[in-house]
Amino acid sequence: MALRREQRSLFGEILDWMLAPLLLLWPMSVVLTWLVAQGIANKPFDRQLGELTRLLSQQITLQVQDDGAQHASFSLTRGTADLLQTDETDTLYYQVLGLRGEFLSGDRTLPVPPDDDRGSLGLLRFRDDTIGGEPVRVAYQWVAVPGAGGGAALVQAAETLGKRSRLATEIIKGVMLPQFVILPLAVLLVWLALVRGIAPLNELQQRIRHRESHDLSPIDEREVPEEVSPLVRAINDLLMRLDRSISTQKHFLADAAHQLKTPLAGLRTQAELAQREIDAGQTDPQSLKKSLQLIARSSQRAARMVNQLLAMARAEDASQAQTHQPVNLARVATEVVHDFVPRALEKRIDLGYEGPSTGDASKPMVLGQPVLLRELLRNLVDNALQYTPEGGTVTVRVVDDPFGQVVVLQVEDSGPGIAPAERDKVFQPFYRALGTNVDGSGLGLAIVKEIAQQHHAEIALEDANLRHRSGMLTEHAGAAFGPGARFTVRFAAAAPDSPTSTPPEEPR
Repeated sequence: MALRREQRSLFGEILDWMLAPLLLLWPMSVVLTWLVAQGIANKPFDRQLGELTRLLSQQITLQVQDDGAQHASFSLTRGTADLLQTDETDTLYYQVLGLRGEFLSGDRTLPVPPDDDRGSLGLLRFRDDTIGGEPVRVAYQWVAVPGAGGGAALVQAAETLGKRSRLATEIIKGVMLPQFVILPLAVLLVWLALVRGIAPLNELQQRIRHRESHDLSPIDEREVPEEVSPLVRAINDLLMRLDRSISTQKHFLADAAHQLKTPLAGLRTQAELAQREIDAGQTDPQSLKKSLQLIARSSQRAARMVNQLLAMARAEDASQAQTHQPVNLARVATEVVHDFVPRALEKRIDLGYEGPSTGDASKPMVLGQPVLLRELLRNLVDNALQYTPEGGTVTVRVVDDPFGQVVVLQVEDSGPGIAPAERDKVFQPFYRALGTNVDGSGLGLAIVKEIAQQHHAEIALEDANLRHRSGMLTEHAGAAFGPGARFTVRFAAAAPDSPTSTPPEEPR
């Protein structure tokens, strides 16, 4: 069982997409601010530590022993010693190493930089290190001693990080504390902005909600935001199509009511006439039989029209298109022809079938709805039998494309034909060609067109132009036919590997 998709809120989704980056960037801002604060806090203290290192470097002198050996000496002046003792927050360390790395003064625990970190003489450098497990900032310099012949002494000054951390914390507080006020204010402003931005949608909703059910006039696009205009245009297009559909249905219902009124009125009239004759004591069997025949004819007309209205509604049902399956069109044609043989014999009309044998179940196949395809063919044959005079010919033909692209269905008759000016109109509901005395509702060809559209088929109407042909054994045998009419419906052929389908029997 498929889970129902949860309905989403446009307001909530926009709010999430605006606040999520804001809440995600805020921790990143804290980290970046901390790193920047560390850099800012290091600069002034690094400058002081570097000045102390240079001051210590100036205290190195070169001494020559009696044997001519040179070595560096270091003497700490009182002023420099005072500088090392004045800091009450952090601990200062220093270390001086001679020309050969011998310890001259300071703290022996201060780590020595690696040899590959020597760098240029006189260049002041900084590094982070530890003394006794406590992190320190170290400034160091390789000092060239004048007259030492290229030898260099190492001077290092180190300081614990108390003042630096305190300054960085103060910077963080100064930057981040206002953000705790700004962030909720920003969320509130985003909320208010969204409420104001969504307000036109709420107004549009209220305008549509308060409309009357029969009001299908278009919505004014000028009163909605530009971004909503495509949606309003789509709604207006839907309203226009809905208005057109409702108008068509109203017109159809009005025509159907008018058409049904005639046979029902005749039925009622004949029943009342028969009742008056019985009440008057007239019991002539022939008269009553005539009245009953007229009643039966009127009821048949009404029943036929009701059945065609039901067929029209079934053909217009879009859900029928979802039940298409492979159908053997030759089999449908032969069964429909077989059903109409008694009526053709009654009217002395030569009704025949031309096309592939129904024994070959693999072709000609079309993809469609079996009941609707049968209804299409029944209406075409019924229309041909109605308009073909006695002694005429009606032929149902199925033509299979050898290339497997299309399947052609034709129904032609030898009747009076249809004038070119009326060939588009005969497919409209309740339209009947002028100059004919045929009793019909005018729905048959409209049903044919609707079913053809449901199956994406092309339908064409032309003169049959039948030649002289010997008819049945009647006084009309050998008579010239009229121009006749030929209805041609072209279906797309189904895939050759599609399973065959037998059309189900239609309820009689």
